[in-house]
Amino acid sequence: MDRVALSDTIDFSRIVYGMWRLADDANTSPAHVRAKIDACLAQGITTMDQADIYGGYAAEEVLGSALKENPGLRDQLEIVTKCDIVAPIGKYADRRVKHYDTSAAHLQASVEASLTHMGIEQIDVLLIHRPDPMMNAAETGGALDALIDSGKIKAAGVSNFRPWDWDLLQSGMTHKLVTNQIEISLAARDGLINGDLAHLQQHRIAPMAWSPLGGGSLMTDTSAVATKMDAIASAQGVDRAAVAVAWLLAHPAGILPVMGTNTLARIATFSDAFKVDMDRQIWFELYEAANGQEVP
Repeated sequence: MDRVALSDTIDFSRIVYGMWRLADDANTSPAHVRAKIDACLAQGITTMDQADIYGGYAAEEVLGSALKENPGLRDQLEIVTKCDIVAPIGKYADRRVKHYDTSAAHLQASVEASLTHMGIEQIDVLLIHRPDPMMNAAETGGALDALIDSGKIKAAGVSNFRPWDWDLLQSGMTHKLVTNQIEISLAARDGLINGDLAHLQQHRIAPMAWSPLGGGSLMTDTSAVATKMDAIASAQGVDRAAVAVAWLLAHPAGILPVMGTNTLARIATFSDAFKVDMDRQIWFELYEAANGQEVP
C-alpha cells in the first residue's frame, strides 16, 4: 500500500478506512471490529477515520472497546477524528438546535472525550468537521495549536472547508493544517474545478475524499458512467468500486479515499483499486461520462 506524508511526522495509508457506520453494524463486538481492522491491515491500510458524531456519538467508543481489548493494536494505526458538530442526539440530546462549535472550550472538551472513548493518549489528526460561520479564527487556531503543543493531538486539519475557510483558520495558527477532507468522487466532481483541489495542490496538501463511491450511488447507478465503469472493470478483472476509487487515486493532488463499509468481504477488496490501469484517456472517458458531455 502506498503511503502519503502529511507532514514531517505523519504519514497515512493511501486508502483510509472510514468508520462512520461502525456503530450501525448489528455486531459491534470488539472481536468483529478487530476483524475489520485486520482486514485493513492485511492490505496495508493503517489509517482509521472517525468523528465524535458518528453513530450518534457512539462510534468512537465502539472502536475504543476493540483497542482496549487488543493491546498493541493502537500502535499499528493512525487515528483521525473530527469535532465541532453539535446535534440534538446522544450526549447532546438536550440541545435545542443543531449547530457548530469551534470555541476553545468545546474543542478541548471534545478532544478529552474522544481520547477517553477510544482509550488512547493521542489523536493523530483532529479535523474541524464543518466550517463554522461563527468561528473566531484566533481562538480556534490558538486552541488547535495548544492541543498540538500539549501532545493530545499530533496535528490538525479540516473537513468540508473551502479555500477561504482554510486560509482564515490557518491565519490564526502557528502549526500548519495538514489535510482537508472533502466530498469528491465521480458523482461529486465540483472540487475538481471550483478551486478546492487547486488550493490544496498549491499548498502541497494531500486531500482526503469522503464518499468516494458517491454514498453508494455509483454502485447502483445505471447511467453512462456506470456502463463505462463496468466495461473498464470487466476488462481489468476488478469491480466497479475499484474503478471509481482508481479514478481518484490517479489525480495528481494525491487524494486519499476514505472507504466505509461494515462488510468484511468488501473491506478486503479496497486495495483492488491499485490493480486498475487508469491512464489519462480512461480518466477523461469516465469524467466525460459522468458529466454527460465531452470537455469543451
